[in-house]
Amino acid sequence: KQGRNRHFQAILPLRGKILNVEKAMQHKVFENEEIKNMYTALGVSVGTEEDERALNTEKLRYHKVVIMTDADIDGSHIATLILTFFFRYMYELIENGYIYIATPPLYLLKKGKDHRYCWSDAERDTLVEEMKAGKEVNVGIQRYKGLGEMNAEQLWDTTLNPEKRTLKLVTIDSAAEADRVFSMLMGDEVPPRREFIEANAKYANIDA
Repeated sequence: KQGRNRHFQAILPLRGKILNVEKAMQHKVFENEEIKNMYTALGVSVGTEEDERALNTEKLRYHKVVIMTDADIDGSHIATLILTFFFRYMYELIENGYIYIATPPLYLLKKGKDHRYCWSDAERDTLVEEMKAGKEVNVGIQRYKGLGEMNAEQLWDTTLNPEKRTLKLVTIDSAAEADRVFSMLMGDEVPPRREFIEANAKYANIDA
């Protein structure tokens, strides 16, 4: 919360992993404390004059909702859980272009007073060579395993500052794909899950 601009930004911390709505009964979803907090914070509710089960967005407080998770594989899993929830229960927010995903950096590179952030292993390798400029010098590499490893100033510079940050807009297509993959990985059908894991294992970076 210290990294935000309190005049136009609000932070809702979610404790641990959000409920897996793919496997939970609907009444369990609405009883979950984290999910109840999301409804309250956003100002939305369930039920309209036309449809008692529809999402009521009349009192929606924000038109930009940013999912912020760690940049590692666990963070991606949590982001997928949250995306699946929005897709299943707050579809209209995605449809109206209100849901975004933050892109915190994976690395901080340091050489003297030169500090640079990077968002992938490939970018890290390129920047290290660029900062060395053909000389035998040491470039310090700090890998961020979580947002909690950044101080307030770093969080603002990389992830919260509207003038510098990079946000990914969640579209119906991207949310539907996340939902499809999540349904497969978390569902009861074993063969498609095994096929997906075998097909994509070579692309995964495992944090040991």
